[in-house]
Amino acid sequence: MPKIIFAAWWLVLFPACLGAQLVNVSGYVKSAATGEALIGAAIQDNTHLDGRLSDEYGYFSIQIPVGEATALQCSYVGYGTWMDTLTLTEDLQLTIELEEADEMLETVDITASTLSDKLNSSQMSVDQLSMVEAKALPALFGEVDIIKTLQLKPGVQSGGEGTSGLYVRGGGPDQNLILLDEAQIYNASHLFGFFSTFNSDAVKGVKLFKGGFPAEYGGRLSSVIDVRLNEGNKKRFAGSGGIGLIASRLTLEGPIKKDKASFMLSGRRTYFDVFTRAANQLFEDRPNYNPIPDYYFYDFNGKVNYELGPKDQLFLSGYLGRDVFGFSSDNFGIDFTWGNKSATARWNHIFSPKLLLKTIGTFSSYDYEIRNSFSQFDFRLGSGIEDVSGRTELVWQPGNRHTVKGGLNYTYHSFSIARFEASSEDNTVNFDSGQDFFGHELGAYVNEEFRANNRLTLQAGLRWSAFESGGTFYNGWEPRASAKYSLSDRVAVKASYARMFQYVHMVSNSGASLPTDIWYPSNAVVTPQKADQAATGVSFLIGDHILLTNEVYYKWLDRQVDFRDGAQIFFNPNLDEEFVFGRGWGYGNEIYIEKTKGMGTTMWDRLSGWIGYTYSWAWREFPDINGGEPFHPRYDRRHDVSVVVIQELNKRWSITGAWVYGTGQAVSLPIGRFAIQGAVPGSEVDIIPEYLERNSFRMPAYHRGDLGVVYKMFPRWGESDLTFSIYNFYNRRNPYFIYYDTIENNQGEPTRFVPKQVSLFPIIPSATWNFKF
Repeated sequence: MPKIIFAAWWLVLFPACLGAQLVNVSGYVKSAATGEALIGAAIQDNTHLDGRLSDEYGYFSIQIPVGEATALQCSYVGYGTWMDTLTLTEDLQLTIELEEADEMLETVDITASTLSDKLNSSQMSVDQLSMVEAKALPALFGEVDIIKTLQLKPGVQSGGEGTSGLYVRGGGPDQNLILLDEAQIYNASHLFGFFSTFNSDAVKGVKLFKGGFPAEYGGRLSSVIDVRLNEGNKKRFAGSGGIGLIASRLTLEGPIKKDKASFMLSGRRTYFDVFTRAANQLFEDRPNYNPIPDYYFYDFNGKVNYELGPKDQLFLSGYLGRDVFGFSSDNFGIDFTWGNKSATARWNHIFSPKLLLKTIGTFSSYDYEIRNSFSQFDFRLGSGIEDVSGRTELVWQPGNRHTVKGGLNYTYHSFSIARFEASSEDNTVNFDSGQDFFGHELGAYVNEEFRANNRLTLQAGLRWSAFESGGTFYNGWEPRASAKYSLSDRVAVKASYARMFQYVHMVSNSGASLPTDIWYPSNAVVTPQKADQAATGVSFLIGDHILLTNEVYYKWLDRQVDFRDGAQIFFNPNLDEEFVFGRGWGYGNEIYIEKTKGMGTTMWDRLSGWIGYTYSWAWREFPDINGGEPFHPRYDRRHDVSVVVIQELNKRWSITGAWVYGTGQAVSLPIGRFAIQGAVPGSEVDIIPEYLERNSFRMPAYHRGDLGVVYKMFPRWGESDLTFSIYNFYNRRNPYFIYYDTIENNQGEPTRFVPKQVSLFPIIPSATWNFKF
């Protein structure tokens, strides 16, 4: 099969090497104000109706005829348009700097092109989010959250308040590949899922793939979330940040060598603990006072980039984030910490305008530790995973209609599973247990995008992946394909197929929202997970500022992994025996309507936002669970709706709103209880709950509305705004979990059990001052 695909590619590519004599125009698209690379800028040959998009480093290469006057145009969302007419006899390398929209006249339309780009893209099931868009939405405590914003897109669901999982098209929370500057992030949340690990001031943008995955991505089944950090201002020293009710953040950036090298440093910290400690000191002398636990999180981002020359660029970036939870009383204390670390080193080298080499090395780790102290004893529980990875990729553009990528990657995994340590002050107790595993993951891929004509664009790829751990070796082929056909300038039909393998697995030992999940490698018992997904859809461009998309998908999931009921995780040297294996499937329909801002000054022209609706099913089937019958996983939702509105009133004032609705989560609840008493009269009576099928009940529907008002100010030293937000403005008490309260008679005997709902977050107002200089 690989030989056939390789031969077919060359049959397509060979004619591209022939024909009219051409020269290459290549270079970078950057912001004129900061020198930041602009990802996905459109470079168009208006004379010959051809074009390219800049890559994730702002690089582009386009071919034009020798000696013929050619009108080139470059545009990017939120920026002005660059235009020039070139008559060339040899290759040209240039840097295009675009002015930001604020520097331009209001009458210039700067947003309509984004919908046209989405319509004409060969990729489907992709959402791209800029921080300009994310920062316009209502934010809890003034903190913009890109993960929460992605959950407003169709096909993407959260596990509910107080949970950190992201569920995409029926997949589980461990089936999402989350990358920060190409380093993997294993737990992308703070505050038990309420905030993401990504500081909005440090992030340039994010791209979400729900299907039709390009061949360079692998290792997960359901989605890819590719987050890119800002590179730093190459023109001048600058800063931004915000001061809120419970958190503050600060970002500093500037040139190391003007127009050649820059740095970016960003930090954020909450101060819940300042208030809780003050309250504990104030009320500690009161009788029966229960101390409030301490909690805070912090994170840091840093990045340095350097243009070594016209053909070489070096990038270094890193991330450190930690959550700290603590509680102590006279004889008992608990400290719970968890967090991520990552580092990335990248080198880009241009061999020629047609050939680019990218070399990336990354490090990432995630771990958690729970430390309990009781009297004179100390107990520690924890798990973690650590990766060291390398990847090299060649990008070849033989002509304007072809882009070929090929690469190799290797990852060394280190797993620390269910570590337990116990000790005492006098050293009479000293005990530890747990397991350590290691794994080697390999990947090789080739991917080509071919624009056959102005209507038909094809993308095909093939990935080979492999994994070895403990002497067990797995490998497999992962074909990828997608196509776009334009029925007209305003209607496009798309289809895609992708196969994915997953060699590392996250399994949870409880239904709690605490991040105590365990990452585990494939081995002789635990086989790799596999998914096949097919999707098709149609997109309509209505006018210049409304895009309607309808997509239908079906996903097959094989070799799914879970813990059996009552699994013993700690003190278990044979953890493989606690797993069960099965299959799953999901299918659904996603409808998405997006509106961008227009050129005029009416309220309609200044209105932007989107409406998303998903009608879907998710299923799981395990021989050892639910009697082997299929059941809905907890996160199955029949209906999922999101409405986002951004209304700009004038230059200073804007109003934002978001409303979400989701079918209640599937849960297992007892239908009754029966009593069992021992044979000896007067012995204790045990009350045993009786269950039907797994997850056969539904919690009440989840819905919530958020509002925000932004007042922009324009001081001499830069920009600032006051952001007022109301989370859950109509105070909906959404269910977190359901428990049963026991009603007893006068003799202390239970007579009935009443279900009660626990909710987390009521209406929460907040205010934040954001600034930029």
